[in-house]
Amino acid sequence: MRLARDGAAVEILDVKNAAPVVDAIRTANGAAECTVCDVSHESEVVKAVEEIAQRRPRVDILVNNAGVLSGRRPWHTLSAEDVTQFLQINYLGYFLVSKAVYPLLKKSNSGRIINVASRTFYLGNPGQMAYVASKGAVMGMTRVMAKEMGADGITVNAVAPGLVATEGARAVWPEEAFDRRIEIQAIKKRVQPEHLAALIAFLASDDAEMITGQWILCDGGGYLH
Repeated sequence: MRLARDGAAVEILDVKNAAPVVDAIRTANGAAECTVCDVSHESEVVKAVEEIAQRRPRVDILVNNAGVLSGRRPWHTLSAEDVTQFLQINYLGYFLVSKAVYPLLKKSNSGRIINVASRTFYLGNPGQMAYVASKGAVMGMTRVMAKEMGADGITVNAVAPGLVATEGARAVWPEEAFDRRIEIQAIKKRVQPEHLAALIAFLASDDAEMITGQWILCDGGGYLH
């Protein structure tokens, strides 16, 4: 919604039908399309991006934001399947979509990739080993891609939210968890999706053309890196 208000023609890839979001963007006089796609399946990603290429001559901005959230479980109770799920969606999905979109990004004069990571990589929260590992992989990917894609004029950055009050997070975490986060923040207010969207919009803008390979927090000063 924020990028659409800033003038972007939005393409949404989601495992669920994002038609309601598309309708909301269009009602606000924006342009949007959506494709049902599991980003952890390469064939689905390739097909979805091929469809986008028929509608758009290029891609200027790619926001990798698909993911599964984590509750708290001791690492030794996790199965290989548990860990694999986090890596496939939270990391491999980013890789597959970036790879598929890359030819379209190269056609832009100001390509941007923004990966949604997590500050848990630095906090090492107990009980979130698989989630932390997947987000750490995103951090490494961001830095390597920034180095390799600089010659194409494409910036690659990661944004790291704290505990943002999204529908998904509120389904996993109780209200008191959000209140506890506020206590350790410098700014004593709950981080909302709009706050993270504003950071993403800045990194997608022309003003951020010389910022790449960076990890930027949006958590109200909960963790000072």
